[in-house]
Amino acid sequence: MIFIWAFIVAGLMCMIAQIILDNTKLTPGHVTTLFTVLGAILAFFGIYDKLIDIAGGGATTIISNFGYLLYTGALEGYREFGILGIFSGLLTKGGLAIVGSVVFATIMALIFKPKD
Repeated sequence: MIFIWAFIVAGLMCMIAQIILDNTKLTPGHVTTLFTVLGAILAFFGIYDKLIDIAGGGATTIISNFGYLLYTGALEGYREFGILGIFSGLLTKGGLAIVGSVVFATIMALIFKPKD
């Protein structure tokens, strides 16, 4: 059943993003930022944890999960080290996603040649 919920949650998020792209003048960068901030806001209200429990990978593979990771990392850093811990905690959980994105983008750029 979790596979169905993962498909539904990720599909709904992608559908919302596509509707925003089709009906507004926002660029994909704007929509990516919007969903990252939305993930952090949902994490703040405790909704994103429930979404992960329901949808599993469907909630952890989309871009809103990056906002969730930034928020939870900053919160853990704050609890451990105080105000300055917010900045160090930001990348404790999200750092792996950033490094993975850079590594895979580099590999893809070396394998494939872009068209002009």
